[in-house]
Amino acid sequence: MSIFDDVNQTTNKASDIGERYIKTSHQYFRLKVFHQLTLSFSMIVKAVIIGLLSFVGLLFFSVALVVELSKVYESLTIGCVIVGFLYLLLALIMYVLKSKINKFVIRKIGSKFFK
Repeated sequence: MSIFDDVNQTTNKASDIGERYIKTSHQYFRLKVFHQLTLSFSMIVKAVIIGLLSFVGLLFFSVALVVELSKVYESLTIGCVIVGFLYLLLALIMYVLKSKINKFVIRKIGSKFFK
């Protein structure tokens, strides 16, 4: 009977070790998911804050540029049209470079996400 008892003890030990491994792995994956979610959320919040502040700054610069161009050309309409065309040109450049921008973003986020 001692062989059966030894086998039974070994089986119980292996079962306990397996259960601990599963629990530890589950806790690790939960912690990893939490870590990735907090990093992602933090990145989104920072992007929104920086984006909003940049937008407000760009808005003030645009108004200042319109005012200066209006003084130079003595027409508010021409100042607004020139600034509008500048933004359309920037949008066109961004559209042409969209695949490079996507690759850059994927590389940056991928390096953070798959650490």
